Amino acid sequence: MGFLKKFFRNVFRDGSIPVGTSSFERLNEEELEAHLGVSRYGDFLLTEAVRPSYDLQVVPTQGYRHDSYRDEENRTTVPVLMAAVSRDRLFDMFMDLIDPLGNVVDVVLETSHDRGNQGHTDLYREHIDVPVLKSILWDYEDLLLNDGCTGIAVLNPGIPQEIQFDEHKLLIVYGNDLEGYEEILQGRRVRCDDTLKFITEAEHVHSSSDHYASQFEELKTRLGMDGGFM
Repeated sequence: MGFLKKFFRNVFRDGSIPVGTSSFERLNEEELEAHLGVSRYGDFLLTEAVRPSYDLQVVPTQGYRHDSYRDEENRTTVPVLMAAVSRDRLFDMFMDLIDPLGNVVDVVLETSHDRGNQGHTDLYREHIDVPVLKSILWDYEDLLLNDGCTGIAVLNPGIPQEIQFDEHKLLIVYGNDLEGYEEILQGRRVRCDDTLKFITEAEHVHSSSDHYASQFEELKTRLGMDGGFM
């Protein structure tokens, strides 16, 4: 199987990109392979889960910005922190951000491995002790960092606050009183830049594999989510 065929089998474009406008469509095999092989942009290291557009509409950069989420059901606006963190610090940062949620949390696993199912499937697990959760997640660090079809969120509905580690490997914090989370980001030298653009805001590609799909099933079982669809 040629590299281009492997690309379209194992790597897929974000679905919001209109047909005929992709920066990848006119590349030859060597150009495509070279682009997908680039993981470093300056001091920033990408995981294997995602790559930017060939024309670099957004150059991957470390930093965070303030944002907000509009909850139409409750007619409220929720403060948000969005962060892109270099691969060498990313998983440790995610683990640190879980701590302010308390000792017992809920967990949501997000999957888009089934590409025939438009959108994502979410699985929910309530009331798991944080030390137990972290121990399991460390066992699946490779999957969580490098699979472009796996995302996870950890939340405490009683606060309420939520930490999302999404398929693009962005860290997203939802809730009021987020100062403590900003301190964690700044303590690991992640700077605030409210003009920052993220890889999700332009064309990009996700990468996955049968191996990661199998590992996802293992993680789902370890977290007790076999029947926990949302």
